[in-house]
Amino acid sequence: MEIVDEPFYANFLREPDVNKLVNEVIFGPGTKKYRYCKQIAYECPPGIISDLLKKGKHFILIRSPLYILLSFQKVSPASFLELGFPGLLAIYTQLSEYGAAPPVINAEDLQNDPETILRGLCEDLGIPFQASMLRWEAGPKEFDGVWAPWWYKSVHKSTCFSKPHKYPPAFPFEVYDLLEQSMPFYHMLNSKVKKRTSSSLLPNGIQPVPVPVPINERTLVWVGGELVPCGIAKVSVFDCILEGGHVVLEGLCAYNGKVFKLNEHLERILYSAKDLAVDQVLIKEAIKEALFKTLISNGMLNSACIKLALICCKKVAYGKCLSHDDLYKRTLIVLVERKEPFCDNSAGMKLITRSPMLNNSPTLEGNVGKARDAIILNKDGFLSKINATNIVVELINRENLTLHEQKISLSEFHTADEIVMINSCVIGNGEVGPVTKRVLAAYKDLIEESGVTIPVNLDG
Repeated sequence: MEIVDEPFYANFLREPDVNKLVNEVIFGPGTKKYRYCKQIAYECPPGIISDLLKKGKHFILIRSPLYILLSFQKVSPASFLELGFPGLLAIYTQLSEYGAAPPVINAEDLQNDPETILRGLCEDLGIPFQASMLRWEAGPKEFDGVWAPWWYKSVHKSTCFSKPHKYPPAFPFEVYDLLEQSMPFYHMLNSKVKKRTSSSLLPNGIQPVPVPVPINERTLVWVGGELVPCGIAKVSVFDCILEGGHVVLEGLCAYNGKVFKLNEHLERILYSAKDLAVDQVLIKEAIKEALFKTLISNGMLNSACIKLALICCKKVAYGKCLSHDDLYKRTLIVLVERKEPFCDNSAGMKLITRSPMLNNSPTLEGNVGKARDAIILNKDGFLSKINATNIVVELINRENLTLHEQKISLSEFHTADEIVMINSCVIGNGEVGPVTKRVLAAYKDLIEESGVTIPVNLDG
């Protein structure tokens, strides 16, 4: 394999004939079957890049700007453009538009498991993997650029890929702004990395779990006054939701272009917010507007689950004590997702039984037991609620059915003729009973009557 080290760097310094460089150096005749050209995105001339990308095969190697900046500090201070992330992202986007999204390799993955990463890369590029790719002789190489004495000192001492340092040196905070500016571009590129190895504990060590409803993988989330892609939605680590669990939550549903009992839910969240001294910060109409914008932007007007989170404040410093400055930094979060019924009337639903919990233990144990929901018992062992599914009581009165309010034991739950839930799960013989049908029909009527119409702009 022939190797060409940054062919555009000379052009970057002296501006020779770029077309001649491409035709004679990059695509010119050679003695080897393959030619590998390493290039820095910042140095690529914009006038030639489009034609160049349509030829050959490409991949992108990235490294966290945290570590790139440390390397630069040893030789020369970096600028935002020299770090190359905007250029790499532009190249990735352009290649994707050509129908050939390039493989993206993270340097940390390559260091941790070079053989797995290189085998996968060779497969993606359609070239054979060779064991010689994993080791080399120390010292300078004949194809090194003239800049090698400044930039390749560590490489010249190496003979193989080495594991990354477990603990990095102190970060030079004079370049903190560059780190902050570059991280979003790095994260976007890193999200394109194909996870081939689990050698790193985080994030690569965590295997992605398929989303039950694929549309929920790409949604817009309302955070602090704007809509952002869910993959980059975030709150500060200084938010009180992390510092002390100070948050008010409310769950709603949207059916057939209406939000069910919207005003009642908003009254409840604002009433609850009084305990956090936020009742006058966000008025009801502002929350409603954010909710509507989120639903409409996601095109979720039916079978949508909505979660409102009103965070008390973003703190100005670590600690549980609130200061006056904190009181003006409220955050509203609106999450929406398509929520199809997760059980049906033919197969029923597997439940797991749990004692009362004030955390996510029922959900976690339900997942481990491969159950779809959990029956929560009170301290005396009687039925309290279903973890994620509401048991219908209000609609019984609406249908003039006889209602007896009493403590229900677990055995009575299991032996009941019917258990009516909002999402139409049943118990007993697994078939929809007459009471269930009647209550569900009443629930549909109640949705129509009690829903607030989502103000969709039909004119676009």
